[in-house]
Amino acid sequence: MVENFDTEYIYAILTSIACGAIVGVEREYKNKSAGFRTVILITLGATLFTLASKMGKISDDRIAANIVTGIGFLGAGVIYQGKFSIQGLTTAAVIWTMAAIGMWVGFGQYLGGILLSCGMVVILSLFQKLETYLATLYFSRTLYITFKDNSVEHLRTFEQFLETHEVEHVRKGIAKDDNKLLVVFEVSGKRKKLRVLNESILQLEYVYSFRNI
Repeated sequence: MVENFDTEYIYAILTSIACGAIVGVEREYKNKSAGFRTVILITLGATLFTLASKMGKISDDRIAANIVTGIGFLGAGVIYQGKFSIQGLTTAAVIWTMAAIGMWVGFGQYLGGILLSCGMVVILSLFQKLETYLATLYFSRTLYITFKDNSVEHLRTFEQFLETHEVEHVRKGIAKDDNKLLVVFEVSGKRKKLRVLNESILQLEYVYSFRNI
């Protein structure tokens, strides 16, 4: 009886390592912060906690809640505000999902864990190409424009400039700071047109500075 129990735990540990390795290779290949070893350790840790709950006869809901809480701290640690956008959301989602897969394996769902890990690779690899393609069809960005002075004529000229580039735009806010006019626009359209728009803004003499987020 004890030998069967020990064998079951070994199977669970080896399977969780394999699940982590499947996804970890893809993450390491793309040079993400949660790479090969990290993903394996996250999956293995979730499995070990789940197995420990069985050994100590702790209720499954309690151990699951604590695993989710702990993984939340790891996920929050990889999310940060970049210069132009929020970074690390996908990595945090990977950490969260791999912990769930580790729990599956800990509860004896070995085949399910392997299949889910393979599915993760498909989502992270193939779906990224689909996401990139969809972004070429329609893209949205927020423009923070600072004009050289507080003349409203610059604002009107710039709005006409946006229309000539055939992008949809909505003025989200306006302010004055140190005798300069600050305006926020939300622009959307094809990625190529938005890229051309950014390059064209650089040539405008009446624009003091701008950010594209």
